[in-house]
Amino acid sequence: MRLLLLTVALAATSYAAPPEAFWRALHHVESSGRRGGLILGDEGRSRGPLQIMRGYHADSRVAGAYEQVDDLAYSRRVVTAYLKRYAPKAWAEGDVETLARVHNGGPRGASKPQTKAYAAKVRRAMQ
Repeated sequence: MRLLLLTVALAATSYAAPPEAFWRALHHVESSGRRGGLILGDEGRSRGPLQIMRGYHADSRVAGAYEQVDDLAYSRRVVTAYLKRYAPKAWAEGDVETLARVHNGGPRGASKPQTKAYAAKVRRAMQ
């Protein structure tokens, strides 16, 4: 019985997700919470409410056209797939600091000093 409970707990942890506050904060930091219409950023290199670049979308391996990142629900699927791919431990632990840094700085974003300020913005927006 103990082994069964441990197995169930581990399985649930591997599919954990960051709290809803993380998603609201990311949306706020990236596009001031805007929805609908064309939302461009980074001099046209990013788009949508979560400001996703074309390469990020491709790396996420989520099926669909890049332009679909204009939809918040689709953008969340893309970010989820990307973060699970490049920061699976942080995803499982709900480590929003690392998740924010990877979202902002790419697969090795958690080790880039310049992503610390971005993560701090996300943490402040979560409060």
